[in-house]
Amino acid sequence: MLEPNGPLSPEIYWRRRALAIGVIIVALAIVIWLVTMVARGGDSAGADKAAASTTTSAEPSASETSSTSSSASATPSGTAAPSATTSAAGQPAAGPCSDQSLALKVTVGQPTYRVGDQPAFGTVITNISSAACSRDLGAGPQFLVYTLDGQRRLWASNDCNQDAPPEMKTLEAGEQLSYKGTWFGTTSQPQCAGDRLQVPAGAYMVVAQLGAVRSAAEPFNLAS
Repeated sequence: MLEPNGPLSPEIYWRRRALAIGVIIVALAIVIWLVTMVARGGDSAGADKAAASTTTSAEPSASETSSTSSSASATPSGTAAPSATTSAAGQPAAGPCSDQSLALKVTVGQPTYRVGDQPAFGTVITNISSAACSRDLGAGPQFLVYTLDGQRRLWASNDCNQDAPPEMKTLEAGEQLSYKGTWFGTTSQPQCAGDRLQVPAGAYMVVAQLGAVRSAAEPFNLAS
């Protein structure tokens, strides 16, 4: 190398050469560092993207969660809830008891009473059908007293009683319900009309009735 003022001394020449080499080394180091940082930055960004991708695919979206919950809750309610034609226990609901599905039997406490006594009557309602059924028994069956020949009605337990509130009763097939009544020994008329007169000594009969269903008559006596 030559300079305008003349040739360099060996000492200056080697110093400048060493300085040039040092600059080159520093520049190479800077380049290597930049390349390393860029490489690391790319790996880091790739890792973040991978992590984000893993998280997104592992967690269901809000719409998927809602759909799953709705499906799970709809299935039991659709299969387990009883319908309007079944009872809470899952059995078919009892239909109404027709007159043909019931039978009545009447009894008298004793065969003979004295005039002024209060004869006691009883009746048993039986579901003679093959299935359970329901009937309004709020007023219960009524008792009717007739002359022994059945020609004259003397008294009915519902003539002077106010209407009772409805009371539905369910009778299983073959099930029975019992009712009792007492007669004061006087006459009565529907709507409690007219006077109530003492029935004299004689032979009489009692019948139990529920709707159009009537029992067989049971005879009894009033003695003086």
